Amino acid sequence: MTLKECKKEEKMDKEFQKKFKFEGSINVLTQMMVDPAATEKRGGAKNLPLRRGEILDVIQFTNREQILCRNSQRRYGYVPRAVMLPL
Repeated sequence: MTLKECKKEEKMDKEFQKKFKFEGSINVLTQMMVDPAATEKRGGAKNLPLRRGEILDVIQFTNREQILCRNSQRRYGYVPRAVMLPL
């Protein structure tokens, strides 16, 4: 990884921590897959855009309805638990 890519990732992580009021280090708890039968959704203010069959990193289990996740483009957002499948 180049220095430029490293700085970009650090910046994205800091923006995430500020936007979601997340304190501490960002640790991936597990990975889950978006249900292939789910409808694809565009992202909203704090929601992550969903693509069928996409593998997401789980950052935090926030409540019974949502999970805080990160996708392969290092974008963060909430995802409904109903569309997530364990790997």
